[in-house]
Amino acid sequence: MNVPMSWLKQYVDIDVDINTYIDAMTMSGSKVETVEVSGEEITKVVAGKIVETTQHPDADKLRVMKVDIGGSELLQIVTAATNVNTGDVVPVSLDGATLHGGLKIKTGKLRGVESQGMFCSVEELGFAASDFEDAPEDGVYIFHEPIELGSDVKPFFGLGEEVVEYEITSNRPDCFSILGIAREAAATFKKPFKYPEIKVEEVAGNAADMAKVTIENEALCPRYAARIIKNVKVGPSPKWLKDRLLSAGLRPINNIVDITNYMLLEFGQPMHAFDYDKLKGHHVIVRNAKDGEKMVTLFGDEVELDNTMLVIADEEKPVAIAGVMGGEDTKVTEETTTILFECANFNGYNVRQTSKKLGISSDSSKKYVKGLDPNNITDAVDRAAQLINMTGAGEVVSGVIDVYPVKREKLTISYDLQWINNYLGTKVTEEEMKAYFESLEFEVNTEAKTVTLPTFRPDITMMADLAEEVARLYGYDKIEVTLERGTPTVGHKNFEQETVTEIRHLMSRYGVHGAVTYTFESPKVFDKLCIPADSPLRNVLTITNPLGEDFSIMRTTTLNGILNSLSINYNRRNETAMLYEVGKIFEKVEGQELPNEIKKLTVGMYGKDVDFYTLKGLVESLMEDLHVQKVELERNTELVFMHPGRTANLLIGGKVCGYFGEIHPQVAKNYGLEAKTYVAELDLAMILNSIEKARSFSPLPKYPATTRDIAMLVSADVLVGDIEKVIRQRAGKLLESCELFDVYQGKQIEEGHKSVAYKLVFRAADHTLTDEEIQKSMKKILNGLEMVIGAKLREQ
Repeated sequence: MNVPMSWLKQYVDIDVDINTYIDAMTMSGSKVETVEVSGEEITKVVAGKIVETTQHPDADKLRVMKVDIGGSELLQIVTAATNVNTGDVVPVSLDGATLHGGLKIKTGKLRGVESQGMFCSVEELGFAASDFEDAPEDGVYIFHEPIELGSDVKPFFGLGEEVVEYEITSNRPDCFSILGIAREAAATFKKPFKYPEIKVEEVAGNAADMAKVTIENEALCPRYAARIIKNVKVGPSPKWLKDRLLSAGLRPINNIVDITNYMLLEFGQPMHAFDYDKLKGHHVIVRNAKDGEKMVTLFGDEVELDNTMLVIADEEKPVAIAGVMGGEDTKVTEETTTILFECANFNGYNVRQTSKKLGISSDSSKKYVKGLDPNNITDAVDRAAQLINMTGAGEVVSGVIDVYPVKREKLTISYDLQWINNYLGTKVTEEEMKAYFESLEFEVNTEAKTVTLPTFRPDITMMADLAEEVARLYGYDKIEVTLERGTPTVGHKNFEQETVTEIRHLMSRYGVHGAVTYTFESPKVFDKLCIPADSPLRNVLTITNPLGEDFSIMRTTTLNGILNSLSINYNRRNETAMLYEVGKIFEKVEGQELPNEIKKLTVGMYGKDVDFYTLKGLVESLMEDLHVQKVELERNTELVFMHPGRTANLLIGGKVCGYFGEIHPQVAKNYGLEAKTYVAELDLAMILNSIEKARSFSPLPKYPATTRDIAMLVSADVLVGDIEKVIRQRAGKLLESCELFDVYQGKQIEEGHKSVAYKLVFRAADHTLTDEEIQKSMKKILNGLEMVIGAKLREQ
C-alpha cells in the first residue's frame, strides 16, 4: 500500500520527521517497507519566461533565447524546440541540473553560442505526454497556469512527494486505504483523526425511479449501492486530482475513471461507472453467470463464464464480472451523458476464484479478496458523488439506490483489565486502555467491561486480540522483559512416530535408502501400471486447481513414485538400488468431502544378488524386529501389475496387510527397467496395531533338544509355507523350530512331484524329552501332512 504523506496529512496532523514517523508506524503494527521521494533525482529545474528570441547565427534550426528566472540577470539558452516563443513560461534546467534517467545539464556552447541550460519536456521530468492533456507530443512543456518565475517546478508536477510503502497483513483490510492508514497514524501519535466531511449537492429527481437493483445471490453480494449522475461531461480531471493519483502511482485517464481510482485509494472501496443509457431496462441484476455465457471486457477480450462466477447484468446480458472487471458494452465514453455509479460488496473468495479462472487480475479484485466492510459503502458512494460536484463532471441525482439484504453487525466482546495486563506483562491503567480503544474507534463500556468493535475490524474476535491492540499502542519496546510463567512441557514422540523412526533405522541397517515421492500424480499412471479400467485404484480425488495434468490427481497407490525413482537410478547406471518410502495414499469416499488418508510402507529394489527371496527376507526380518505377531504369507496371483508366480500377500492375524514380489515384466518395460524389479506395499497402520508392546523374555533352556529330520514327497505346486503351517499346527508346544533345508526335483522323483526336507527341533522347558513323546508328535505331524497336502514320507 503506497501512501503519499501530503494526502495522509489531510486527515491527521503529522508533525514529526519522516524517520520518526516510519519508526513509530512500524512499532504500532503498520510495517513500513520503503520511503520514496518522487522525482528525487530531478534537481535545479525552475520556471522561466522567454523574454527575447533571436536566430542562431550559424544554424538555421537553432534559436537563441533570453530567459527570466526571477533574478537580476537573464539566462541565455540555445534551443532547437519549435513550439516555444517569446512570452512562454517553461521548465528550465540550470547549469548542474539532473533530469530523469540521470541526465546532467551543464553550461556549454552550441555552434559557438553559449547555452546556460535547457528547456524541458515532460518526458525529461519522468512523465509521458499522455499524463498531461496540455503536454505536446514532442516538444517543451509550456505552463498554462500562473507559476512564480524561478520557483522549483517539481511541486507543479506533483514531484517531491514522500510516498510511504506499507506491508499490510491480509487480516487488516481496513488498512488497504489512505483513510485506514490515517486512522492508524492518528492512534499511533495520539492525534485526532479528521474524517473527510462529505456533503453532496443534488439536483431534482429520484435515483430509485431511474434505475432498479436486484440481488439474486445474497451470499456473494451482501450489499449493492448505486447513484445516478446526469449531464456528465467526460474530460480531463483538475490538476489537484491528477497530482493525487500520480503521487500514489496511478496514471490519470479522465475525470470519471479518476474518481473511481481516487475512491479505490482513499476509501479502499472499488467502484465502477456504467453508461446508464446502455443498461437495458435500466435494471442492474447481480446474479450467477450461466455456463457458456460470454462477455467482452474493458480490455476488449472475450471471456467465457460459468455458473460459479458472479456477474452484474442488465435485463439481457452480463455487463461486468463482479469485483473483477467491467464490460466493453456499457463503458463510459466521451459521448456518455448519464452514468450509474456502482459501489458494492462482493464475496472475496468468489472474486479470487473468478479472477484466477479467467486469468484477469485488477486493482479492484485485489481489494475485494481482502474482505471489505459493506458498511463502508454509504460514505464511499457519497464521497464519489461529492467528487463529481468538486470536479464539475456532472449533476448528482437525488437519492441512493441501496440494497443491503445481509447486514454486517458490530461485534461486542468483554475485556478484563487484569487479564490483559497479566497476559502482556504491563501495568496499563483502565483510563489508558480506554483511550487506546477509543483512538481506534472502539466503543467502550467501562461499567459492563465490554468493547463494541467497528465493522471494519473483522480481525478482532477475542480478548487476546484486544490485548494485542493495547500492546502495539502502548509500545512493544516499553514492555519489560519477564520470565515465562507456567509449567514447562517436554515434547515427545507418540507410538506411531517412534515406530516410524525405528522402521527408518531398521531399513538403514538392511541397506535400504529412504525416498520421498509426490502425492500428486497424473491419470496416465494407471495405464503405465497396467491397472484395469474398472479397478478401484482409478477412483481418484481430482485436484481442483492443478499445476498441470502430471499433478492433477491424488495417488491411490505408492508404486508409481517408487518405480520412477528406481527407473532414474537404473537409467543412471546404478547397478543396485534399494529404496523405501513411508507415505500416504488417498482413498476417495463417496458422500465424503475429504478422502481417507492411508499410510503405506513401500519398498522397491533391483540389482545384483537381488531376487524375490531378498525382499521376502527383508519383510520377514522387519516384522520380526518390530515384534509383529501372527505373520503369515500366501501366494497372490490376482494383481495384474505384479508377476503372477512371484507375488505373495503378507497376512497379519489372518488379514491382508499388503503384498510383495516381482513386478510384471510389462510394467517394468513401461518404466524402462530391464532388470528384474521387486516391490512391497504394506499397510503401516495394520503393522502398528499388531506390534506386541508388552515384551516377555524366556530364560535359557535347561534341558537338551532333540532333532528329527523329515523328508517327504509332495505335489510340485504345493507351497513350502503350507507344509510348514501344517507341521507347526500338528506338532504342538514341543516343537521349538522348523527349518527347510532341501527341495529337490530330479530323476529319482516322480514327475510332477518334489522332495522337501525339514529339520525339526523339539524341546521341553521342564524336562528331558523321551523318545515316546517325540514319536507321538512326529506321528501327528505325518498324519496331518498326509491328510492335508497328500504328502508321502520318503524312504531314506
